[in-house]
Amino acid sequence: MNTTTNTHQLNPNAIGLCTLGRQLANKGWLAATGGNLSIRSGEHSCLIGSAHKDKGDLSPKDLLQIDWQAQDAATPSWRASGAQSASAATELHVALYQLNASTKAVLHTNSVAAVVLSRLVTSAALTLQGYAVQQAIRGAGSAEQRIELPLFDHTDHLPSLVNLLQESHHAQAQSPFAGLPYGFLLRGHGLYVWGDSLDEAKRHLEAYEFLIACELERLKIAGR
Repeated sequence: MNTTTNTHQLNPNAIGLCTLGRQLANKGWLAATGGNLSIRSGEHSCLIGSAHKDKGDLSPKDLLQIDWQAQDAATPSWRASGAQSASAATELHVALYQLNASTKAVLHTNSVAAVVLSRLVTSAALTLQGYAVQQAIRGAGSAEQRIELPLFDHTDHLPSLVNLLQESHHAQAQSPFAGLPYGFLLRGHGLYVWGDSLDEAKRHLEAYEFLIACELERLKIAGR
């Protein structure tokens, strides 16, 4: 069930998520009503920003409680035609929580740098190496370690994207990140990151946004 009740008003997780939304919007990483933020609220549930709401102007009452255990697996309520308050991308947030029980927060931003670079890079991953900031990503031991940030093509058929996400995560189970490197790019739609806490997800976001901006500048200078 997804609800918008006043029970979130004093919830520290809800307050923290809304505060972060304002911070990210001020950086220009949440354009218009794009992007979204969520935080785990239980073993099988999370709080997430409602669709068509400016994520920089969220208040706890704008957050939806998503319980994926209570959903019809074939047609969860956030995918139903009558459910206007939950975005389609809710399905990606849920998939990331289901992939790893330790994931506590998922953030999706649509900064100019992330969106543009996601359209310029034609390979299946963005290779990052040689940047000190890489070490802010959990599992990245040094600046010389290669991080292959996956790049997925966007599709309106979210179940297909979820399947691809799951396959990619399991294929990298033996990597230093024990799966995907806490993030991926979605072509034309920006960056997704997650972490074992809201603070860690924020750290991963700031690190990847910095690295993406560096790579975009490098391509400009190289004259691509």
